[in-house]
Amino acid sequence: MTHLSLTSLEEAGGEQHRAALVYVTEAFAEALLAGIEGDSFAQAALSAALQELVATYGEETVATLAEALPIRVRAGEFTLTARH
Repeated sequence: MTHLSLTSLEEAGGEQHRAALVYVTEAFAEALLAGIEGDSFAQAALSAALQELVATYGEETVATLAEALPIRVRAGEFTLTARH
């Protein structure tokens, strides 16, 4: 079974990861310009991402990855604005 971990771009350090984030960011901006609400797009993007990960790694591996998300979200790892 292949190892899967959700890393920050700094940890991933790869040009492919940075390029992929540019594509996702641009798609997000285009969706907003088209009138799609940000939370709707974000939920659709999460669904698409999880489907791709499950297709690549399988349900159990992705479930294990997802189990760590609450701690990381609460720690502010995905927060874009400065925390006070």
